Amino acid sequence: MRPLEGIKILDLTRLLPGPYGTMLLGDLGGEVIKVEEPEQGDYARWNPPHINGIGSRHLLLNRNKKSITLNLKMAEGKAILSQMVKDGADVLIEQFRPGVMERLGLGYKDMAKVNPRLIYCSLTGFGQDGPYKNVAGHDINYIGIGGILGTTGLKDGPLAIPGIQIADLVAGGIYAVIGILTALVARQKTGRGQFVDTSMLDGVVSLIPDQAALFFAEGISPRPGERRLTGGLPQYNVYRTSDGKYLAVGALEEKFWANLCRGIGKPEWAEKIPREKDGRCEVIKEEMAKIFLTKTQREWVDLLMEKDTCVTAVQSIAETFDDPHVLHRKMLVETVHPRAGRVRQIGVPINFSETPGEIRTPAPEIGEHTEEILKGMGYKEEEIMRLRNEGVIR
Repeated sequence: MRPLEGIKILDLTRLLPGPYGTMLLGDLGGEVIKVEEPEQGDYARWNPPHINGIGSRHLLLNRNKKSITLNLKMAEGKAILSQMVKDGADVLIEQFRPGVMERLGLGYKDMAKVNPRLIYCSLTGFGQDGPYKNVAGHDINYIGIGGILGTTGLKDGPLAIPGIQIADLVAGGIYAVIGILTALVARQKTGRGQFVDTSMLDGVVSLIPDQAALFFAEGISPRPGERRLTGGLPQYNVYRTSDGKYLAVGALEEKFWANLCRGIGKPEWAEKIPREKDGRCEVIKEEMAKIFLTKTQREWVDLLMEKDTCVTAVQSIAETFDDPHVLHRKMLVETVHPRAGRVRQIGVPINFSETPGEIRTPAPEIGEHTEEILKGMGYKEEEIMRLRNEGVIR
């Protein structure tokens, strides 16, 4: 038994935010049917980098899914999707701009008439209403408007683009999953589905409570590299080592700071932990930078990591997937794809004692399950051939 076994999800999303969210739902046992347009489907299939001609992102993001192709601009394509909803779909998630699905006659109100129990999630950059609702954007735009980008970087230096797509993956994909799961719980109580409006900008704004707390309390807009969690403190910072690598130091609490001070040969610093607006901060940071340059990253990690100092290595992606703890937690697994061969995958990040998630099937070929799904809906061989010839399906 898997956590979401028996939950059918129609996934009309592509590229990164929606597919990441539906991948998580699929990992937890949901039956995810990827609905793709017949010509090229999800662009992630074709975008580089490739493994044996298949987009590597597609192989990662679309595991545990089936694929059906439908031309939703054609009446029969719309009719098939409506029938899939009527036949017991629990969730429909789409990622078009506001109004697109309504113009197709496939919006929430249309689908709720067909299936009142449907959870209908729209995942967009700016939401279904407001001045920016029709503005195009990408991750950098949402974190730019939402305050993350403007507080990320070195003091008196340039801003830094985060190494992951925070808006796409967290504010988009993960928040959509939270919304869908919450709506499913609510449906158990009310018997009714509902519309879930997930905005990546809304999600980004919700991720800045520390910065907002300063602004709400003191009217100060934090600048990069100045606050306690953005590089303003010597005990919460990044330091270069003698081999050109880096250490992440997070010794915020007094006990961790004291342990760190003893570990680096500065026990006198332990008497008073540096605080924001403390004149010692810059002096101690400069001294710590010199100290950490005296040993390699591995030497410092071996010396400090087990001493309760909150000091760890800053690792490359290659090092992350060779890390003994990451491997122990099964966050790197290997699967077999019929065309790409042996494919490494990021593991399932949530563990359950009774109903574990798992990677059951590889990412599908475009339209791989179209015939299977249509036959399950009662379509005959000759009808499927006609739909294919007319361009309704691939």
